[in-house]
Amino acid sequence: MRSGTPSLARRIPDRRDIIAFRNLLIHGYAMVDHDRVWQIVSQSLPELRTAVDALLAELGPPEA
Repeated sequence: MRSGTPSLARRIPDRRDIIAFRNLLIHGYAMVDHDRVWQIVSQSLPELRTAVDALLAELGPPEA
């Protein structure tokens, strides 16, 4: 793991909600509301991707 990576991870918007949603999808798949999943994918994912792309750009290219 690169130096500074944990501090970048803490800057991901709604990180705790993302982790909780992942846990629901993985462990509570019988309770998944497909309409809610689509809503999150279509509305929240583009913003998250932009934020994560910006954080990754701060890291620069991977070390060899």
